[in-house]
Amino acid sequence: MVMLECNIDERGKAARLVGGIAGVLFGLVLALLLATETLSFSLGWYAVAGAVFGGAFAIFEARAGWCVVRAMGFKTPL
Repeated sequence: MVMLECNIDERGKAARLVGGIAGVLFGLVLALLLATETLSFSLGWYAVAGAVFGGAFAIFEARAGWCVVRAMGFKTPL
């Protein structure tokens, strides 16, 4: 089993948590608009899946204290 080493501070965790919640909420609102046919575009459900998955992954990063971008060696401002 791979252990994730904490590589972000409290500000980074908070930013990822807020961004993740926003991503999941955006995905749910987009799903509602697509389901009610208020909005329609060809790749709409893929956008919903991407927003929800991306938001959920950001929430995971916040809880774990680990950032995949930092783990790849890139410096992030938070």
